[in-house]
Amino acid sequence: MSSPQIVWLRRDLRMADQPALHAAAQAGPVIPVFVLDQDRAGDHAYGGASLVWLHYSLESLGKGLGSRRSKNVLRKGDAPQILASIADEVGASCVHAMRHYEPWWKEAEDELRDALGEDRKLCLYDGNYLLPPGSVTTGSGDPYKIYTPFSKSMLEVMPPRDVLGEPETISSPESWPESDDLGDWDLLPTKPDWAGGIRDFWDFGEAAGHERLEWWTDQVADYDEGRNLPSKDITSRLSPHLHWGEISPAQVWHKLKDSRSDGWKTYAKEIIWRDYAQNVIDQFPDYPRESYRDYDERTLWRNPNAGHLIEEDLKCWQRGMTGYPIVDAGMRQLWQTGWMHNRVRMICASFLVKHLLIDWRFGEQWYWDCLVDADYGNNGVNWQWISGTGVDSNMFSRIMAPLTQSEKFDAADYIREYVPELGGLSDDEIHDPPDDKRGDYPVKMIGHKEARERALEAYRASKS
Repeated sequence: MSSPQIVWLRRDLRMADQPALHAAAQAGPVIPVFVLDQDRAGDHAYGGASLVWLHYSLESLGKGLGSRRSKNVLRKGDAPQILASIADEVGASCVHAMRHYEPWWKEAEDELRDALGEDRKLCLYDGNYLLPPGSVTTGSGDPYKIYTPFSKSMLEVMPPRDVLGEPETISSPESWPESDDLGDWDLLPTKPDWAGGIRDFWDFGEAAGHERLEWWTDQVADYDEGRNLPSKDITSRLSPHLHWGEISPAQVWHKLKDSRSDGWKTYAKEIIWRDYAQNVIDQFPDYPRESYRDYDERTLWRNPNAGHLIEEDLKCWQRGMTGYPIVDAGMRQLWQTGWMHNRVRMICASFLVKHLLIDWRFGEQWYWDCLVDADYGNNGVNWQWISGTGVDSNMFSRIMAPLTQSEKFDAADYIREYVPELGGLSDDEIHDPPDDKRGDYPVKMIGHKEARERALEAYRASKS
């Protein structure tokens, strides 16, 4: 019998179109291993909502492997050390893994390569993105920093590689290494159990991702206009399935590529945005932590750590108690479901950094903890885009008007769902409730005109 092959799983929790698993299955008996290595990522260790999704995704993958008479070995601790130890124990000749671009995973790959020594190999594969970062470059051969030319270059080389099926056979080793029990990891909250809304809102795992894609195939034509309407929510909701690798972007692209609709053309560019974000963090590993542009941060931002009133402003935003119904609906949807409609994500983010003048990194960290699709690249790139601090970003002076946005994109029913205390108001009133009809709902933290003038003045001062 050939020597065992370890498959190191991270955010690639699928069996089909999984190049690492596919290669391992062809080489010998397969030992899939997932290591929960929370210390390595520091302030970007998996947040609370991510841990909930991770539990159910690992549970789903375990059932899929079980149906093939295989299983997933679970361990907790330092990933390179644990994987090297298992390789020694079982006599594995190779550790197969999908390539990841977060700086802590790139560091872990280097450490594992050293720990395995000369007699064993680390084989890395691409497949979590349409193309590996650096695959498309400028005319001078440099990686792109700006999205639009990057997207155009990507479209010129699409479609992506062909999709791989599940391995025909997955052989098991003669003996299995010890494994933790998933339930012992306590990934799910219990005191209290705040994850009920996440469970109600989502189905988890590879099969659920493909069911969602089947549904989306019939809806994508309406995406170009419908993506901005939170009350209708014509969005794919594939983002957590893509983030956790339950489905690959190549599978999505090949499923939808023959569509001729404007909706598909718009959606295709958003799949490309995932690749763009990985290209950014591959060039600037600390991008979700450090602003790209130069400015006086102390002049521009109000720091919640520096004063009680600023801290209370941050908490009001986090809790959905700003007095702006569209903002509060979004923040409450985020807390309840682990997800927020993309148009509303932008409105809420803009409100924090421009109406409240709170440093974008506080928002990035809150989204990181609350989103089931919290992605190091996407989250950082999106926050720096909205705050005007990024390599490719919106101008700071473009300040979204929440009340105008709410009415323009017909968010009345969305507000009724997530801000039920305003449910009795008419469509004309609910976007900006009169003071005498707010009841227990809070008044605005700050008026839009006042906030805009304050933000522009702070921005001018930060650049002087």
